Amino acid sequence: MEATSIIEKINGFLIEEFEVEPGKISSEANLRETLQLDSLDYIDLVVVIESNFGFKVKPEDFAHISTFQSFYDYVINRVATKVHS
Repeated sequence: MEATSIIEKINGFLIEEFEVEPGKISSEANLRETLQLDSLDYIDLVVVIESNFGFKVKPEDFAHISTFQSFYDYVINRVATKVHS
């Protein structure tokens, strides 16, 4: 799966599942603030990632994710690792 396809898929479920306005999604925007995530929302986000991309997410993985771009990079890298392992 190509990076652009992964980003489009992520944006699609963020808009659908988390009711984010498409105009608020940008690579440098703060993920937590834009999505207004609380701890339960993070669980929902993990479930959506795991079901859409087929890999397990560890809670500590989110420690380094602050922007949409860092979130995209995380998912892209995990998908690439899953494909090559």
